[in-house]
Amino acid sequence: MNRTTPGERHEDSSYQPSDVERWVGEPPKSAGRTPFARDRARVLHSAALRRLAAKTQVLGPGIHDFVRTRLTHTLEVAQVGRELGQSLGCDPDVVDTACLAHDLGHPPFGHNGEAALDEVCADAGGFEGNAQTLRLLTRLEAKTFADGAGRSAGLNLTRASLDAATKYPWRRGEAPPGAGAKFGVYDDDLEVFGWLRAGVDRRRCLEAQVMDFADDVAYSVHDVEDGVVFGRIVLSALADRAERATVWEVVRDWYLPGVEDAELDDAYDRLRGFGYWPPTDYDGDRRSLAALKDLTSQLIGRFCLAAEQATHAEYGRGRLVRYRADLVVPHETRVEIAVLKGIAATYVMRSAERVALLSRQREVVHGLVSALRRTAPDGLAPAFRADFAAAPDDAARLRVVIDQTASLTDASAVAMARSLRS
Repeated sequence: MNRTTPGERHEDSSYQPSDVERWVGEPPKSAGRTPFARDRARVLHSAALRRLAAKTQVLGPGIHDFVRTRLTHTLEVAQVGRELGQSLGCDPDVVDTACLAHDLGHPPFGHNGEAALDEVCADAGGFEGNAQTLRLLTRLEAKTFADGAGRSAGLNLTRASLDAATKYPWRRGEAPPGAGAKFGVYDDDLEVFGWLRAGVDRRRCLEAQVMDFADDVAYSVHDVEDGVVFGRIVLSALADRAERATVWEVVRDWYLPGVEDAELDDAYDRLRGFGYWPPTDYDGDRRSLAALKDLTSQLIGRFCLAAEQATHAEYGRGRLVRYRADLVVPHETRVEIAVLKGIAATYVMRSAERVALLSRQREVVHGLVSALRRTAPDGLAPAFRADFAAAPDDAARLRVVIDQTASLTDASAVAMARSLRS
């Protein structure tokens, strides 16, 4: 099954022939696009990417014209990652593809839906959005089939692009120290995972590190922006030391255990003092919106420039790709990003209103999985019915139900749960 697509090559000698191999060989392609540009196009035109338009980022789609969805967040991550990767010497299409793909595996209701699905399939390998992304790219998103009639090979991306999209290149329970509980592959997908990771241990390629950092930068900045616009965050309130102390507790609880208040205060002072912190509170007029948008742009530039300069200082100014370098992010930059995350978490993600909503969302996910298990295979979509029929055991059949549930948007999950109950 492991064959190079005839006629595909990449003119950039920084990448090796093995980097442009596809898991399943394909007929020769017409000239004019690189294999990596084709990868980007495949993700861009995928149904999974379109569905992100109706999936929760932080606040649910439809509550406000300004709200970010998973899709708009993804496009912003791709823009940040593409430029940072290109400045380091990475192929911009590889980084762009990884960024566009990084949230494809997220189920309805964002991380809350992810936690609910992990609960219902705890005895069948669990659920993780990043492992689901790999499953979508290599199996569920229809584009290429092995030998014309075998199992689906998904979008059949090149090895370099798949590797770049793999944020956590290890199985459940095999994370390196300090990496948490996240993982990037289910046991059912180890064959293709072994192919794309041939000869590499748990180290991430540079392009995957750029994608991960771009994700961190984008949501840390944009979640604060959304919170300000919705009236959940009042930046001037943080001038009060007691108010900041509450936020710093959240930073320690969620992001940087052990960091001292003094270090967080220093990071906050740097952010306030770098020249773009809005001088007045947001009031909805164009001038205050412009000041807020300028803040987000300047913060993104600040964080990316710090990483670019630190990485070049460590590895030189040559082309940095794949495993020739690791992304270097200064500690001070990581603390500044954590400050922004803590602000959004305190005033948006941990609000009483949102906590009540999260409970209702988990009930929808649990009820939907239960109903689909009861009505399968008839209650499943046709593509998943075939998977269900081919599943060898109960755990594999549950995985099919999870696959269908994870593919749904927020609204379609609610609608399907309602219809299956009636």
